[in-house]
This record gives sequence, C-alpha cells and structure tokens, in this order.
Amino acid sequence: MQQSVESLVRLLESYRGRDKVIRTVCYGSQLVGGALTQKAEADASSQRLGKSLLLFSAQLSHCRTVLRLFDDLSMLAYSHSYGLGASEEDTGIRWISVLTNVADQLYYPCEHIAWAADAELIKVRSDKWWLFSTVLWGTSLLLGIFRSLRVLLLLRRKLKKQERAEGGSRRSHLNREIRAELLSILSCMADISNAIHWMPPGFLWAGRFPSWLVGLLGTTSSLIGLIQMNTSSSEL
Repeated sequence: MQQSVESLVRLLESYRGRDKVIRTVCYGSQLVGGALTQKAEADASSQRLGKSLLLFSAQLSHCRTVLRLFDDLSMLAYSHSYGLGASEEDTGIRWISVLTNVADQLYYPCEHIAWAADAELIKVRSDKWWLFSTVLWGTSLLLGIFRSLRVLLLLRRKLKKQERAEGGSRRSHLNREIRAELLSILSCMADISNAIHWMPPGFLWAGRFPSWLVGLLGTTSSLIGLIQMNTSSSEL
C-alpha cells in the first residue's frame, strides 16, 4: 500500500504524470456520470450525482486545456531535437515520426486560438479552430497507429531471427516491446474513436456516442498511458 502511494506521489510530481492522472480522473468521471444519467430507473439523487460528475469531468478537461497553453515550447524543443530522425534505422518510422511531430506542433496553436475565442479574449469563432485541433489530433493518432504497426513488423522479424539463434533473454525483451506496441495501438484506437465522435455531424459516427462510452474509451487509453509510464519508470 505504501509503495503504491509513493508511486502515485512521484507520478504527481511531474507535469506529464499529473496530466495523465487528471486525464484518467476526467474520463473516469465522465464514464460513471454518463452511466448514472443514462439509467432511466435511476433515482433523483443518482441523476444529480451523475450530472455533477459530468460537470466535474468538463472542468478537468478545461483545466488540461489551460495547462497545455505552455506546451508549445517543450514540443518545439522535442521536434527540433528529433529533426528529420537521422538516428532512426528505419526510413518508414523516421518519416511517420516527423509527420507526427508536425501534426502535434500545429495542434497546440489551433487549440490555443479556440480556447481564447471561447474565453472571449479574441473575436473569432472557435468552431473551426476546435475542428482543426481535432483533425490534427486524429491525424497524430492515426500516424501513431501506422508507426506502431511498422515497429511490430520489424520486431517480429527480429523475434524470428532470435528464435533461430535461441537467445532466451533477448526474445523476452522483444516480446515485452511487442506487447507495449499492441497497447499503444489499442490506446490510439480508443482515442481516435473519440476524435471522430467530436467531428462535425455526418462524418462517420460523429456525435453518436453517449457520454459513458466516450468516458470508457478515454479511461481505457488513459490507463494504458499510466501503465506505459509506470513501466518506463521501472525500467529506468
């Protein structure tokens, strides 16, 4: 128990860790709140609790949007350090990663403009800027899926070579990497489902998800993110 508390404290001490915790609580609240308000037989107190959880989720989402106002420079520093991915051995992974960095970099100013418009700091319509940011987010997620699929293909090739060479410890390491990429694909698929839901009506299943389903998909991807962060910290 004490070890779990210490791990949570360490997670909350970093900005990325705190954001992942807030994201998980945000979508978890939407999942429970949506489920409570969806139930026709729920009593009045359950309905009130459900609505409160949905409002709480919306406030946490707004909190994350405000905190991302300061992410541009760190993203720019990462994109600059990665450059054209000269250190990558595979050309496909290199260019997918470069395009992902471009989409992520453009996402932030679009979201900032949309937020500023909603806050009435600038006199522009926020709708199109929210649309641009959602499209860029979805593009980044789709590229992430393509990258993970490419990495999986390369890992399976390496695994076959290791099976012939009978390298037990190396095979175990490759299997862990394969599981990590499969989790990444699952996370991206959950998020891209929500991204499509937030697109304008008429595009695939846009606007058709109930609140609890949006919360379920977001909670799934958030928990995967926490697991991956915890695994990376343990390896370090």
